[in-house]
Amino acid sequence: MNNTPMKTINSMKYAPYPINRGYTDHILRVNLGSCTLSPEPLPSHFKEKYVGGRGYALKLVWEETSRETRYDSPENILVMAGGPLCNEPRFPGSGKFIIGTISPLTDTFVDSNIGGHFAPILKLCGFDALSITGISDKEVVLIVDGDEGVLEIMEAPSFGPEVDRGALSYGKALLEQYAKGSLSENVAAVTTGIGALNTRFGIVNSLFYDRRRKRIRSKQAGRGGTGTVMRSKGLRAVVVRSSLPRVGANNPADSKGVKEAGSMLKRTISHADPKQLHLSSWGTPVLVEYMDKYHILPVKNHQYGQHPDSGTVSASVFLERFFSRETPDGCYKGCNLACAKGAENITLTRGPLRGKQVGIDGPEYETAAALTSMGIFDPQFTMEYNWYCDEYGLDTISMGVTASFLMECVDRGYLSKKEIGYELAWGDIDGAIRLLEETAFGQGFGRICGQGTHRCKLWVAQNHEARTGHPRDQTLGELNRFAMETKGLEFSMYSTKESLAQQGGYGFALKGPQHDEAWLIFIDQVYGELPTFEAKAKALKWFPLIRTWFNAVGLCKLPWIDVRHPEAAKTDIPAQNRPTLEYYVKYLNATTGTRKTLQDILDDSERLYLLQKLINLRQGKGTRASDMIPLRAMGPAFFNEYEARADYYDEWLKEQVGDNALPEDPRARHELVMELRQKAYEKLCDAVYREKGFNPDAVPWPETLEKFDLLDDQARDLLVEFGLIERGRMLSN
Repeated sequence: MNNTPMKTINSMKYAPYPINRGYTDHILRVNLGSCTLSPEPLPSHFKEKYVGGRGYALKLVWEETSRETRYDSPENILVMAGGPLCNEPRFPGSGKFIIGTISPLTDTFVDSNIGGHFAPILKLCGFDALSITGISDKEVVLIVDGDEGVLEIMEAPSFGPEVDRGALSYGKALLEQYAKGSLSENVAAVTTGIGALNTRFGIVNSLFYDRRRKRIRSKQAGRGGTGTVMRSKGLRAVVVRSSLPRVGANNPADSKGVKEAGSMLKRTISHADPKQLHLSSWGTPVLVEYMDKYHILPVKNHQYGQHPDSGTVSASVFLERFFSRETPDGCYKGCNLACAKGAENITLTRGPLRGKQVGIDGPEYETAAALTSMGIFDPQFTMEYNWYCDEYGLDTISMGVTASFLMECVDRGYLSKKEIGYELAWGDIDGAIRLLEETAFGQGFGRICGQGTHRCKLWVAQNHEARTGHPRDQTLGELNRFAMETKGLEFSMYSTKESLAQQGGYGFALKGPQHDEAWLIFIDQVYGELPTFEAKAKALKWFPLIRTWFNAVGLCKLPWIDVRHPEAAKTDIPAQNRPTLEYYVKYLNATTGTRKTLQDILDDSERLYLLQKLINLRQGKGTRASDMIPLRAMGPAFFNEYEARADYYDEWLKEQVGDNALPEDPRARHELVMELRQKAYEKLCDAVYREKGFNPDAVPWPETLEKFDLLDDQARDLLVEFGLIERGRMLSN
């Protein structure tokens, strides 16, 4: 391994800016084209209007990019930001931050939240956010060292081909070299792997030292291609270091209040989680059992919701075979939910590194479900697939959905073995690992897969026409039934056929169908807490707003959404879990010195939500057409899906049209199901747009924007384009 010093390109001394009431009020701007480093103060109104995290990223992208900006444009901004509540071990889940940018998959704003120690240390180094623009002509590493008071851009060192291609291997080698072999929780990094060079769904890994496991561990910003953007700029890694203490480091206005809020939440977690999802014991793979039971598991590209082999990838299997019961896991200090599971000394049995022993972080539910989407139910392969995706820097969700789409294209005759070069079939582990490797390295058919489902769909339609003469547009219409993407982003791993609320949660999600914006499947389909159409429509406004707030302040959502407070059952809307939200409001006010209510928080979030909506409109992804979801997300897109669940669909039809109007022919019943499901979704669009203050084409009315002081010149020009402002006057709802 090469341990020679890294070559400095630019360096400057600085004094870390102190944290006061959760903020340093400074941002570090880095231009990799000119290799300049610019620490800058942020005006006081910035945090008041944009909060932190996602809000800071949205404001920078809105003001400093244009509709012509693409993911690989020099002016595209890569923002890494926590928030005022990030970095407090006395409160659970305070290690979160977001990475926001223009996405390679969607061509509009995307943010992906991620855990670890990186954002807390970045704040201790004096910065609320990191903003990166420009493109370097060589691969570089950015150093933010609060202990030494140094900011540096350095040439990325080489540690040999095998290490250099890996996000995990490279990050470990880099941290060991920078820390001179003395790893500790005071040094962290974000890195990318070779997959970010060769695909549109490259991830960013957040690496931190786990003193209990005595190794580097990782969390991922998986969605939307944030790692692809980072690597396109020539940025291989960012290293941060600070040895300042963490407890109380936010310098809160009311330290006692912070401690009380954290203690109350920790007490709720310790009492409620063992009676509910058992996340602290099993991690998120516990959801496999629930999703299978309620027909939500995305089996074979979301065709079916259940599978008889699902028990082989249940949480109990991972716990017994791989996870350590003795080592408590978490992605940041002080979180007693500790759902970030890991495993040690796992021997790889497939792929180019077979025989190698590795530590594996995960799998999360989404990774296990991504394999079921390919028809694969093998726990060992799930662990290995998880590790290879992390090492190469690939989103397990986008990789899994794209691979399963291609498998179905083969199954339905749209794609041939000759075009791929090898077999690619349901349950085919050899084909799955080969496709993964080719995708990461940009080789063979992997060059197609690495473009993501939306662009694969276009490629398949074009090549199918050349091979068969079948008209391209007709093929594309057929593929649209089962290509599980909206706005260019692949669906995360919940089958929505039986949940109208989650259909809307995916369709209206501004970044594309990702569950962190509106995860309603549990409260709708499992708990049955959204029984009416009106309840679903209202939930589709409320839940995205509160979730936006978590991504703005630097907190994990799981202690709120996945651990129900016992007192929530006594409230009007138990699903909102307001007793726990009271702890979050208390923590916010104790930290920042404000006196905000929950409604104030929702208003702050609505401003950010609308700003993201404006960016989507500017980038061409914001109207009703962009909210449409594939037919399979609404119901059984093909007759085989209807047959597999005919009793359920027939009963649903009887509720809609009555026994006497039920067609005798099963195929006619299937067609009627899909007709009614499409009408229900269109009706939902109308209702939710009214709730949000949008016109029927999903464009915000001028007064909706004016309420939140967002009607600037750029927004006015957009509304003129959409006909909501004319001749200097606003048209009203």
